[in-house]
Amino acid sequence: MSDIPADLKYTTSHEWVRENDDGTLTIGITDHAQSALGDLVFVELPDIGATFAAQENCAVVESVKAASDIYCPLAGEITDVNTRLEEEPELINSSPFEEGWIMTLQPDDARDLEELIGADEYLEALE
Repeated sequence: MSDIPADLKYTTSHEWVRENDDGTLTIGITDHAQSALGDLVFVELPDIGATFAAQENCAVVESVKAASDIYCPLAGEITDVNTRLEEEPELINSSPFEEGWIMTLQPDDARDLEELIGADEYLEALE
């Protein structure tokens, strides 16, 4: 059974989103996604300052099985990336919701967060 923290928002493409006190959003991939991918060996991070539309490909994770695109859950600008993943991509496997975060985003419109799904809906989407 996948870990699905109730305090996060999710996408059906398996990204999670955490609201930060400063209005930015921290984004990563779900426990289900990292488990399905297997051992991660490489992460291609977006550039800080880059802007993306909602659902635009913004990063890539590669495992021993496959490469998978990461989609930007909301439109906005990248404000930070987890550079530890360049040397330790396996952090996504061992700690997908804490140490394995991928990026932070300043959303163009914070109200767009309401479009994402909650933990219960994400669980239903997995079933």
